[in-house]
Amino acid sequence: MKTHVVVFPGSNCDRDVAVAIEKIIGSLPKMIWHKDTSIDQSDLIVVPGGFSYGDYLRCGAMASTSPIMKSIIENADKGVPVLGICNGFQILIESGLLQGALMRNNSLSFICRDVIIKPTNSKTIFTNKSKISKMPIAHNEGNFFASDDQIKKMEDNDQIAFQYCNENGDINDESNPNGSIKNIAGILNENKNVLGMMPHPERAAESIHGCEDGKTIFESILNK
Repeated sequence: MKTHVVVFPGSNCDRDVAVAIEKIIGSLPKMIWHKDTSIDQSDLIVVPGGFSYGDYLRCGAMASTSPIMKSIIENADKGVPVLGICNGFQILIESGLLQGALMRNNSLSFICRDVIIKPTNSKTIFTNKSKISKMPIAHNEGNFFASDDQIKKMEDNDQIAFQYCNENGDINDESNPNGSIKNIAGILNENKNVLGMMPHPERAAESIHGCEDGKTIFESILNK
């Protein structure tokens, strides 16, 4: 399985993702610099978390114009799985691969803690092994918003991938860490080969992390 991890100035989770992919999927990812212009024959492209370009302008806005993004969009259009985590999710939205917007957390503060999420659609290449899971978040702009029409379209097309919940799987205000509409933690594109999510599965992928729930994302990809 050929995998690629994109590296932007300010990325800080690229190595974490690469380790998780190598250990769980068994593929040593090729690291792709943002100024590269092509990604050939990929089975998975990951746009990792971090603070690309220092989060200037809007989170992900500058990274979305990097030369490599044209190839990522072309691969996504061909059906190649693309996973955007945290800042990667922001980049995918800014590039137009995913709908909606990621705004300041409703607390107006940076949040770094564990959350519980549940798969809303468990029949995709990213979620077929997913369950109610604990994963960490670390963001200042993770408050997902979309128009009523966009939300209805996402719901009708099963594009909501994950929602924040409690340990029993109940979706409520108390389990929503950032104010995201509908408790949304991750969404899919219409073809369901592009996933953006705010929680970090790569930071909950082995026992040394204190939790291995994030493994299910990578195991799902392997099981596609």
